[in-house]
Amino acid sequence: MPRGREGTTLISDSALEPVLAVRNLCVEYTTRAGSVHAVSDVSFDIFPHETLGLVGESGCGKTATCLAILGLLRAPGGKVTGGEVIFRGADLTRLTAKAFRRLRGRDVSMILQESVSALNPVATIGRQIDEAIKVHNRKLPRAERRAAVLELLHQVGIPQPSLRYNRYPHELSGGMRQRVMIAISIANRPSLLIADEPTTALDVTIQAQIVDVLKHVQRQSHASTLLVTHDLGLVSQTADRVIVMYAGSIVETGDVMTIFGSPRHPYTVGLHQSVPRLSGATERLTPIPGQPPSLLGEHTGCPFQPRCFLSRNRRRCLDEAPALREIGTVGHTVACHFAEELNPSTDNHRTASRDG
Repeated sequence: MPRGREGTTLISDSALEPVLAVRNLCVEYTTRAGSVHAVSDVSFDIFPHETLGLVGESGCGKTATCLAILGLLRAPGGKVTGGEVIFRGADLTRLTAKAFRRLRGRDVSMILQESVSALNPVATIGRQIDEAIKVHNRKLPRAERRAAVLELLHQVGIPQPSLRYNRYPHELSGGMRQRVMIAISIANRPSLLIADEPTTALDVTIQAQIVDVLKHVQRQSHASTLLVTHDLGLVSQTADRVIVMYAGSIVETGDVMTIFGSPRHPYTVGLHQSVPRLSGATERLTPIPGQPPSLLGEHTGCPFQPRCFLSRNRRRCLDEAPALREIGTVGHTVACHFAEELNPSTDNHRTASRDG
């Protein structure tokens, strides 16, 4: 049963249906070198009103998962080769292009990370938000749409909305453009919001402001949120539950308190060790050695084995891919043969990795 940031139960009724249910999702990209298995057998649920964090290094399959959910994989290069994505009783992997156009922006919406390229440089921000409303509400009078746009600009914290309405993207700062992207994404009050690296390329102060905006927006809209990022700090501030991906697969899941307080996968531990701390004794950061594996073709054994301080070249790690299994608290799962050997305290992992 999922638990919130303060340890409170998010789902009181085990029969409560998830907003989104991803089951055994597989995504491949066809290249000249062969098939790239970008996402392999990924399954997770997103429940009403919760924020699910999806974290991992670049290339681990986070964005490919999101594109598959939204039907935005570019054929013939990228395609869903297996699994289901269930939203409101329908399998999104079977929708037609026309049905997806009705769904995107209305029921499921996405905050893109590159506001500069996502916004139309020759259209005012007011017009762009207005178009996002109009495409799904063609009978809504223009005056009502304008009022809705001004309210959205106010909701995401843009000062003097009536003045900013006629501004072009290049006249706004990066943080303001990102707020516009958020306004567009919530214009039709979707029930599921996908935020793909929403604070990328923003300075620390602006990142904090965007985090506050996202929290406020979720409280106002009651949308469930899939937060995709490599920023553990952002996840710790906003997520209720966390999924950790590596090499196209899920390697650990749990509520945010467990993932940050008692990680049990060596990769999750490595992510913690590579983030500087603002409190405690100053010490050198411990990077994860090596590089992520190639996703071309088929592989045996644990994909993290070559970089793992816990493996020590044990035969089982070399020959057998670990299955995702429950460990410790309910809802905490890990894909590691020897997860029980890790001390469930992140403070002790630094010593363990140096000694190993």
